[in-house]
Amino acid sequence: MNGLSLLGIRLDPVVLRRLGEQFERLPDFLGGHILLTLTALLFGLAATVPLTLLALRNGGLKGALLGGASIIQTIPSLALLALMVPLLGQIGFVPALIALSLYSLLPILRNTVTGLESTDPALLEAAEGVGMTPVQILLRVRLPLALPVIISGIRTATVWVVGTATLSTPVGAVSLGNYIFTGLQTQNPYAVLVGCVTAALLALLLDFLIRQMEIGVLGRSRRRTLMAALGVAVVASGALLPRLREAIRKSDAGDTGPTVVVGGKAFTEQYLLTEFLTRYLAREGFSPQKTAGMGSSLLFDALANGSVDVYVDYTGTIFANTMKRSDSPGRAEMFRQMSDFLRERHGIVTIGKLGFENTYALALPRARAEKLGIRTLEDLRRFAPGWVIGGDYEFFGRPEWTRLRNRYAFRFRNRVRMDAALMYDAVRRGQVDVISAFSTDGRIAAYDLVVLADERQAFPPYDAVLFLSAKGAEKAGLTEALRPLVGRFSDSTMRTANRIVDVDGGSVREAAAFLERTVLSGGTETPQSVSP
Repeated sequence: MNGLSLLGIRLDPVVLRRLGEQFERLPDFLGGHILLTLTALLFGLAATVPLTLLALRNGGLKGALLGGASIIQTIPSLALLALMVPLLGQIGFVPALIALSLYSLLPILRNTVTGLESTDPALLEAAEGVGMTPVQILLRVRLPLALPVIISGIRTATVWVVGTATLSTPVGAVSLGNYIFTGLQTQNPYAVLVGCVTAALLALLLDFLIRQMEIGVLGRSRRRTLMAALGVAVVASGALLPRLREAIRKSDAGDTGPTVVVGGKAFTEQYLLTEFLTRYLAREGFSPQKTAGMGSSLLFDALANGSVDVYVDYTGTIFANTMKRSDSPGRAEMFRQMSDFLRERHGIVTIGKLGFENTYALALPRARAEKLGIRTLEDLRRFAPGWVIGGDYEFFGRPEWTRLRNRYAFRFRNRVRMDAALMYDAVRRGQVDVISAFSTDGRIAAYDLVVLADERQAFPPYDAVLFLSAKGAEKAGLTEALRPLVGRFSDSTMRTANRIVDVDGGSVREAAAFLERTVLSGGTETPQSVSP
């Protein structure tokens, strides 16, 4: 009998293997999540004390403080996290910590002020009558009576922060969100499941321990209080797991080279390239660290300020987003102008083109295209007024969309923004009529979609280019180690790698291993030579 049975439910060996792959990274992601969550809560609690005292002494200030905390709470959590990156000029733990600390303020501050102000005036008069000082009244009368309300605010803040911390992945912080973002983009339900379940269990566990501590304090049960505090300490010790794993890894590997931070965006191809570069640099004697799943603009800013050392981007993206150019001077000239601009403005080194292009293209099911006689974007014009076009989150705000719309006079009935991982299935099922596909996506062939010819060249070149930050260029041997990758990838190589994940259900690790065999070890693909 194949597989195992749990509570009468048969577990397939493939499912067990996929889940096992996810648990390998659990110490790193859970440890980062615990560190981020508990530190943010401590900062929130520390800020609440002086803010509460100010609110109690000044009624007018109280309204301003609570109003300010409420305004922070209305800002979408992902937006608040993203705002911290340009404000602080860095990615990772610090901007995520500050954003989460601000998010924890409202429930703690509001409940603390409410609890302290709700003390029975008669009790306060009695305390004053026996000669208590204001400080004694606060600590011995008001605070004990307000404790249940205050603890309730802390419990609410804890659950909020644990949940919101999963959104810190796009700003480069390590958390359980790494599971969720990667799983959603690569259509890996096992990663999403492990991330969501672990975050929920962590929130429930912390809420339970804080509740037990409250019961122990109010019931004067020293044993219950100490046991709950010990439980929190055990959870907090989980923050050391990533450091312990890293220490063990370095001990097993012996001396390692300079640390290199490898960045990547939040779609399948970028996850594959990030994993590939991490494995490649480890082979070359460096100590790589992955920062995957970031937003496009945030990732470039991180490269510019040295928070990320190396990553892959595309000529058309840099030209439009960073250089704010809407023209298309041609492939070779675009590469030259982009390289000069990045070197002069940001000190960024352009290592070279990897050899493949992942450009935007409009696509629809082949059967429908053949039935209607649609082969080019020009052919699509007569159907556009009655059709719905789907695109990723960025597409309709990019200069390429404006140029495409103007050159072909497109007037679609509706535009639908959706996650890039969902577009292909949406057009296949007829939920949208046409999509803004990526040319190296393996689902184009797997779903039998046809890419429409762009006769008016509305889409600029999107050659994949390897970039190195100014700080990264100073690390001994890094530039030389990366140069052999130039021109080693082909379009078909990347389509196959993307298909392993998006269509065949393989893992990012398996696809990265395919790239290693093909690109580095002379596999079935033939590397192509690429010139600027």
